[in-house]
Amino acid sequence: MLPPKPDETEDFPWWLLFACGIGGFFLYQIVSDEFYAQVLTTLSKGVGITLFVTVVAFSAACAIGLALAVASMSGGLVLRQASRFYVEIVRGLPIIVLLLYVAFVIAPALVVAVNWVLQGLGVEAIRTRDFPLLWRAILALTIGYSAFIAEVFRAGLQAVDAGQIEAAKSLGLTGWQRFRLVVFPQAIRMILPPLGNDFIAMIKDSSLVSVLGVLDITQLGKVTAAGNFRYFETYNVVAFLYLTMTVTLSLLLRRFERGMRRSRS
Repeated sequence: MLPPKPDETEDFPWWLLFACGIGGFFLYQIVSDEFYAQVLTTLSKGVGITLFVTVVAFSAACAIGLALAVASMSGGLVLRQASRFYVEIVRGLPIIVLLLYVAFVIAPALVVAVNWVLQGLGVEAIRTRDFPLLWRAILALTIGYSAFIAEVFRAGLQAVDAGQIEAAKSLGLTGWQRFRLVVFPQAIRMILPPLGNDFIAMIKDSSLVSVLGVLDITQLGKVTAAGNFRYFETYNVVAFLYLTMTVTLSLLLRRFERGMRRSRS
């Protein structure tokens, strides 16, 4: 017989106390040590790029993921199979492989396609280098995460009670009205927590854009460490910045989930 599951809401967060102690130690090092402070000043320039890549890619991935989820539940066979094909193929690729493929295969192909259109319009062609690596990285993360987010949306939409949908039909609501007024408002309560987890995961995976030379936190850390040969101190600051963002968001997400559970009860 399994022991009763502990109530996480009653546990004192010892792990958080321990993590805050470590974070406080590194913060003290950064404040009191001139070298640490210099490294932090340099790496903090990459925080904006990291957050920009994450927010833009995640927003686009959510839009595409919702469209894929709706398509996978549609009555059209072609739409269902096309969305399933996209989701399964993209989810089967590692993010780093997808990043390189988009940057050096899909992006040049898009430039060729755009030039073909511009040629017909009599406009000067663009070069592949005119497609910035930053936006190639955003495109890759968008494609990669849209497949995972599509499954999150699909699970949430399918969890809505069928009786609610039948009741909406009996009231004469159209398909779009049923989705907008009945299905989506109920599904979003179940969708938001896993979406928050995906957002945190994307912050961490955004570090992969450093392989393209995008000046995020990780890339600036690599460049700084290569210049001063102080790898221990430099990567301590890199880890400190990522952990500050992810742990803070994780705590906010847990607080949000508890609030949602209380509102349901």
